[in-house]
Amino acid sequence: MATKRYLKDLNNYTTLCDFYELTMANGYYELGMQDKIVYFDMFYRTNPDNAGFAVFAGLKQLIEYIENLHFSNEDIEYLRGLNSFSEGFLNYLKEFHFTGDIYAFEEGNIIFPNEPIVTVRANIIEAQILETFLLLTINHQSLIATKTARIVKAAGTRPVMEFGARRAQGPSAAILGPRAAYIAGASGTSCVTCDEWFGVKALGTMAHSWVQAFPTEYEAFKAYVKLYPDNVVLLVDTYNVLKSGVPNAIKVIKEELLPLGIKKAGVRIDSGDIAYLSKETRKLLDKAGLDFVTICVSNSLDEHLIAELISQGACIDSFGVGERLITSKSSPVFDGVYKLAAIEEDGKIVPKMKISENPGKITNPHFKKVYRFYDKTTDMAMADLICVYDEEITIDTYEIFDPECTWKRKTLTNYYVEELQVPIFKNGKLVYNIPTIEESRAYCKRQINRLWEEVKRFDNPHGYYVDLSQKLWDIKHKIILNKKH
Repeated sequence: MATKRYLKDLNNYTTLCDFYELTMANGYYELGMQDKIVYFDMFYRTNPDNAGFAVFAGLKQLIEYIENLHFSNEDIEYLRGLNSFSEGFLNYLKEFHFTGDIYAFEEGNIIFPNEPIVTVRANIIEAQILETFLLLTINHQSLIATKTARIVKAAGTRPVMEFGARRAQGPSAAILGPRAAYIAGASGTSCVTCDEWFGVKALGTMAHSWVQAFPTEYEAFKAYVKLYPDNVVLLVDTYNVLKSGVPNAIKVIKEELLPLGIKKAGVRIDSGDIAYLSKETRKLLDKAGLDFVTICVSNSLDEHLIAELISQGACIDSFGVGERLITSKSSPVFDGVYKLAAIEEDGKIVPKMKISENPGKITNPHFKKVYRFYDKTTDMAMADLICVYDEEITIDTYEIFDPECTWKRKTLTNYYVEELQVPIFKNGKLVYNIPTIEESRAYCKRQINRLWEEVKRFDNPHGYYVDLSQKLWDIKHKIILNKKH
């Protein structure tokens, strides 16, 4: 029975939540608090890989989840069997759907620690039940998008292909990871499902097993080229790259492609000293008059190794990146959290915040919005400002200050501002036109290009300004002072 339910409800993620969300929801219902309106923020505390920024992704899947949010009869019976919930609450869940508001950054935008990247305004039960899925989809895809942006930067103008499905942490990660990677600049993916579902171009060459399945490497290459003359990329490291792989590739390309007038082909190197082998391969190809043949490399690549290969003058035209991208191996956790920021009481918004002995865990209270300042001359991002929802930037100069070291101040001039959160749902209705993946990809590229290179450094990047408005800072510190007494 459990297996049948799993297969039937594979796309219904309503019960994909932490158990405490349901027990708290039951408690709110029993105490008559189900109509209380609250504000929750999703934000994160640190950039993966000690980077200077992160890339926001996963919004489309959050939208789809919310639009399908309901408890089926089977779900209700399952919950009843746990003997943890009242019949009144279970009846409430039968009619459950999202009726609140959501504001969020757009996919592909640049994000920084402590910014409210998603804000939920809803009754307390609805807002609470969203927590787990909201966090998991945004955390995962933002993590992969951020890692990809770093790898793509390292590769420069050379395409980066996502090759990581077999090392991903489960089927969803293998499908949604490449989606996030594509938004952040990857040229395609090895995952066929991601192409089928999202239109991310499926790419691939051959495996070593293809070469091994034939009596000789030459015969393996010849058979492949005959089958796929318009998409030839030959894997040349099954036996010996320079002594057999590349010479056999040259022979087959000359015999099979050139007579057809085709001057498009590639070879892939998947092992060994990539820098040395790529240089020698380039020499052999050029000497044979095949300067049009490109060289693709793979084998446990990341942004640091790619940058090093390029600095060594490696002759590489494209990269296939697998496990270190799809798992963000060097920094595998995006530490997004979901915290209560305000409650409505008698029609007024009452700010709430978590106060901790760990300063890094003290939250920013109130219903907020985020502005980004751009230089009018260069169109480059200057700073972000987190402020109270009703604040407007209407002046020609604006003084920002470090929220922790308030004596550090800077006056911004010659700027324009953009509000970064946009309405996604209003009163439970989708009001946002979901961009195509190509639109999100182009948007992401533009936003990354509006960051100074110093912020995009791999090591010890320049700190980007994310400050609180004076009004928000005053509210926050008033709450802190009051809690001390």
